[in-house]
Amino acid sequence: MKRIGVLGGTFDPVHVGHLQLAQDAMAALGLDALRCIPAGQPPHRQAPQASAEQRLAMATRAFANCPRCTVDASEVLQTGPSWTIRTLARLKHHEPAASHVIILGADALLGLPSWHRWQELLDYAHIAVANRPESPLLPAQMPEPLRSFWADHYTDDLLQLQQQPAGCLVSFTIAPCTVSATQVRQAIAQGRPITGLVPETVENYIIQHHLYQQTAH
Repeated sequence: MKRIGVLGGTFDPVHVGHLQLAQDAMAALGLDALRCIPAGQPPHRQAPQASAEQRLAMATRAFANCPRCTVDASEVLQTGPSWTIRTLARLKHHEPAASHVIILGADALLGLPSWHRWQELLDYAHIAVANRPESPLLPAQMPEPLRSFWADHYTDDLLQLQQQPAGCLVSFTIAPCTVSATQVRQAIAQGRPITGLVPETVENYIIQHHLYQQTAH
């Protein structure tokens, strides 16, 4: 069964931490491919500073040289909120024989109960949560109903991703990374360099289009 990672986000902007997360997930989870999917209208946060088209362009540049990684423009091109459940249904329709794996950071996991039809996500895919050694996941500290959701579906057997098309929660360890999109936006707004924080092609795009030069938020 082909395993396809699904890495969504606002990518405002995409940075080296996103690339590291994708590469670590590919290796740890044995993924055959990865889809990077920028949100067009993210429903869980304030509007991004860069437009959906600009964020798509930056993601396309960032992942251009990542083997087996492609950028999916579907959420940018569609109308209405970028609901993950709708994206998963579309992916499953087009790739019915594949096993899809949603890749989440710990912060995104904690916000999962606010997602549209969040408890149905495992009907369409597995969920893999990035576990940072410096701030490990502690299920006992999760709020309800997330703690029960975790207890009901978590497995430490990654072979389940091969044997089942959907339904499992797993975690995988990634290398420490301190880069965030907020940090990049603040650096630009304050006139500080961002070399090394984002891929060179993304840095060039940001400079060319004068992005994030207003007060960062």
